[in-house]
Amino acid sequence: MTTKRNLYKDFEHPFAQFVRIVGKGKNGARSLTYDEAYQAFKMILNGEVLDVQLGAFLMLLRVKEESVDELAGFVQATRDSLNFKALEVDLDWSSYAGKRKHYPWFLLAALTLAHHGYKIVMHGAAGHTLNRVYTEQVLEYLDFPICQNQDDVEQQLQQRNFAYLPLEVISPILSELIALRNVMGLRSPIHTLARLINPFNAKATLQAIFHPAYRSSHQQAAFKLGYQNSAVIKGEGGEFERNPDAKTLICGIKNGELYEHELPKLTDNRSPVEEELDLAVFKSVWQGQQQHEYGETAVIETIGIALYTMGVCESYPDAMLKAKKLWLNRF
Repeated sequence: MTTKRNLYKDFEHPFAQFVRIVGKGKNGARSLTYDEAYQAFKMILNGEVLDVQLGAFLMLLRVKEESVDELAGFVQATRDSLNFKALEVDLDWSSYAGKRKHYPWFLLAALTLAHHGYKIVMHGAAGHTLNRVYTEQVLEYLDFPICQNQDDVEQQLQQRNFAYLPLEVISPILSELIALRNVMGLRSPIHTLARLINPFNAKATLQAIFHPAYRSSHQQAAFKLGYQNSAVIKGEGGEFERNPDAKTLICGIKNGELYEHELPKLTDNRSPVEEELDLAVFKSVWQGQQQHEYGETAVIETIGIALYTMGVCESYPDAMLKAKKLWLNRF
């Protein structure tokens, strides 16, 4: 029986060169150039790669950690494959980690900003890591629709200034690849590049990372992609959410220029984690029926970072003051 692999007994598969570049041993391997990364990922998106090559390629990249050029090339290839028309969007907010120890307070930050007129597109993927609560699930609980196409996004932005778009709508192939998390047992570069897609060319972007080493590569890749206003943080649980229990280093881009700014720790002790993520409690805080000191601090601080990133405020202290007012006037 002839398989696709057997077709390449006598000549090399075109994608083999890219596997070789990143996998040729301790001394022979190197990172892909931007152009190589672009071409490699274009082949992946076009379905021109064998499964065995794809698995090897993704895991080799995972071991060495993708470079800025690789990340930017992958993202640009993805962006060039999309067919979305331009929309007026203030903030692109990626949400791919899910929450486990704390509620998704970042979501209330985004919804508060939307309530006050800022147009936000959030995108993410659900269920690729076990035992986590994902944004899609929480939005459905709060009676927010999950967009299935660009028309839905446009309609939700008009009606609520907020739209959530699953990765499977943006790119079914990327959605399949990110779901390999439970097959491989490891995250892959897809988890990184998905956060940077910015499908509607929003004026500002927010990305969170879980491992601090990725903070700079996200910032540098966004810069290489030409993003003018962006912020990357080590967010609580890997989501773009300020953790009041820790210092927060923001690696950002402001009007096309790179910057770093550190926000101080706000609590004396580590706040207790939730015994369970009861979304009824979360909804009560959103509706003002219940208070949550840790959660509301996280919401306000996250709003502040977003306001500064969008250029609404010229300093972080001003942004935090405005953020508190927006939160208190969210009804």
